[in-house]
Amino acid sequence: MRVLARGPDAARAVLRRAVELGVNFIDTADVYGAGASEEAIADALHPYPSELVIATKGGQVEVGGRAQANGRPEHLRDACEASLRRLRVEAIELYQLHSPDPDVPLEESLGALAELRTEGKVRHVGLSNVYGPALEAVAQITDIVSVQNNYSVASRRADADVAYCESAGLAFIPYFPLGGGTLPAPELLAGVAAGHQATPAQIALAWLLHRSPAIVPIPGTASEDHLSENVGAAAIRLSDEEAKLLGAAAG
Repeated sequence: MRVLARGPDAARAVLRRAVELGVNFIDTADVYGAGASEEAIADALHPYPSELVIATKGGQVEVGGRAQANGRPEHLRDACEASLRRLRVEAIELYQLHSPDPDVPLEESLGALAELRTEGKVRHVGLSNVYGPALEAVAQITDIVSVQNNYSVASRRADADVAYCESAGLAFIPYFPLGGGTLPAPELLAGVAAGHQATPAQIALAWLLHRSPAIVPIPGTASEDHLSENVGAAAIRLSDEEAKLLGAAAG
């Protein structure tokens, strides 16, 4: 899950409730709220339950109110050190390159993350916003365990990346799993949702879980009610026909 609650008190409440409901994977990044998201996670949950995996990302900075890639090795090292302090951990379980930097060779950025892993500051390396042939080329640079790309029933650019991750034994972490709030075929989604006594958003998440065992959705969660709705999607079992219809409607 990814916490989108407004205000530190609301964020802490959502985080604590998420752990109570069995959520065991939380994704964040240093650029979210200029580190505030990482601090909120630590405030709410530290010391962390042993089964909880907290993933964060480095490699972006805010410039003029917009995120901009910075994949320089020295920046990634500084960013990782700052995330370690904010999260109050000695090692980050999953540290992801937030996005490739067009001014820095990808092998240099990933090489920096590999060095952090060798030093024990990072346990596993992942990457985000890398698609297609560039993703497959990463295997020649360093070992990764996850890929985080834009993917949902509404946005299917990463179809081949999902298949690659499944075959390579990598986790695929779709961001914007609800299509950024714009889902396709609303009548079809509503019809399938009615059959499961669910919401269209829950069906969109259930489609992702049906799509591949490699997929680990991280829906944005703004409130405890929203959290309960998202968690409830895990119990929905779509039929193959339903999943096919939804996939075709978006394709």
